[in-house]
Amino acid sequence: MSDKKPFVIVTRKLPEPVEARMRALFDVRLNESDTPFTREQLIAAVQEADVLVPTVTDKVTAEVINAAGPQLKLIANFGAGVNHIDVDATFARGFTVTNTPGVLTDDTADITMALMLAIPRRLLEGVRAIEAGEFKGWHPTWMMGTSLRGKKLGIIGMGRIGQAVAKRAKAFAMNIHYHNRRSAGAGIEGEYSATYWEDLDAMLPEMDFVSLNCPYTPGTFHLINAERLAKMKPTAYLVNTARGEVIDEAALAEALIAGTIAGAGLDVFENEPVVHPKLLGLKNVILLPHLGSGTIEARTAMGEKVIINIQTYFNAHRPPDRVIPAIM
Repeated sequence: MSDKKPFVIVTRKLPEPVEARMRALFDVRLNESDTPFTREQLIAAVQEADVLVPTVTDKVTAEVINAAGPQLKLIANFGAGVNHIDVDATFARGFTVTNTPGVLTDDTADITMALMLAIPRRLLEGVRAIEAGEFKGWHPTWMMGTSLRGKKLGIIGMGRIGQAVAKRAKAFAMNIHYHNRRSAGAGIEGEYSATYWEDLDAMLPEMDFVSLNCPYTPGTFHLINAERLAKMKPTAYLVNTARGEVIDEAALAEALIAGTIAGAGLDVFENEPVVHPKLLGLKNVILLPHLGSGTIEARTAMGEKVIINIQTYFNAHRPPDRVIPAIM
């Protein structure tokens, strides 16, 4: 890195160890209030900064990118998903984009399994029953749920997180199935005793649980819609820890109300932070406030990846987590 420190603007408050290290290494402007940047603030930031460090709450559109000054060199995203960044527009301007893959895999898979346990075992209903004074002692037929053992789990997206979910689900003696754009290969299928389904519409009717672990792209927008929800068993459960836009939230609400599926667990939402009003208050859904990577360990490791990507770039090397645009 040259003697002149790069000017870095961070759009949200990050873990204190990450911010302390950034202060030591860079000329950094932090967001002490943690208030999400407006469109105008993002435009102002890219007109000043050498490096922008956005998060999933920032819409780094082509308009924002095209307003950037010539000094902007790098968009070092704090997060693995980059669907909130117009990567093609950044490439057209000659800017580099990086992300933070890998370090949030286990924590996101843990949340997936937590939801997969909590919904069929009616854990939230049980907590509410205790709080409401409805628990009058154990009896044989009250608050019965559904076991995971022997159930078929359909994983949509067998990448890092999908495989981590498969590993955990196998430990619960679930039968692993998955849908991907292509087979994950004999090695992965053998490790998890997993069955590949090329046709998602053929897989859905056979599954007892469906876990969404795919990235959000134009091709996965509303991947789970009214038609596909109708293909699922009325006893099936749907879990989403990927991106909210992958599910048609209005259609899901109607399916849960009608009993088309048995239940759902969501950690992400289509219009986050707004949740579809028909989902609120339903007994057969658990809603979490985007906790997938929400551990001290994961968020700190994400920050360290951001720092490494910035350092590597300004040391005239290729950043380890460079995002390759679709147009390349």
